Amino acid sequence: MSAGTELWLIRHGETEWSLSGQHTSRTDIALTEHGRKRAEELKEYLGGRPFDRVMVSPMQRAQETCRIAGYGDVAVVEEGLREWDYGIYEGKTTPEIRKEVPGWSVWKDTIVDGETVDQVGQRADAVISRALAAPPKSHRVALFAHAHILRILAARWIGLPADGGRLFLLGTGSVSVLGWERETRVIAGWNRGFEE
Repeated sequence: MSAGTELWLIRHGETEWSLSGQHTSRTDIALTEHGRKRAEELKEYLGGRPFDRVMVSPMQRAQETCRIAGYGDVAVVEEGLREWDYGIYEGKTTPEIRKEVPGWSVWKDTIVDGETVDQVGQRADAVISRALAAPPKSHRVALFAHAHILRILAARWIGLPADGGRLFLLGTGSVSVLGWERETRVIAGWNRGFEE
């Protein structure tokens, strides 16, 4: 068992769509200038800290964050870290969707032409397994990805169903740590942000 290996969840910096609240999964959008600044702050915070493995979403916003933070040369693209596929809701905000579907929530309603929350949970479980398979040296694995996949991954880490991710707020350019208390998986640090 890989007890002791921490998963460092690093959400990408701000994009135009994260700023506006638009659901962004398949759309490959770059960081804003502020998003790049946050990635620089990540670099300072992480300080070249060694990781047994660095895994990154294939999307440019996560890869750009990873590169600016100083880990682009060692990162491995992990398809399982793609953001939740929002289907027909891609590019729309929750208020826009609720005009058509009153009370709509990504956590409880059908995502037409996209993924269910449980499908994303299965991806998260697979990412956790692959992350823990890294040979332990530093006992840390970094995951550069997106808000919903990382929130769901955190829920699955501590044994909640995938929709338990709704309980965790996660800002852009943030760092969270999933760790252990003895043999129990815990959230050791959550949503560490940076000064504006």
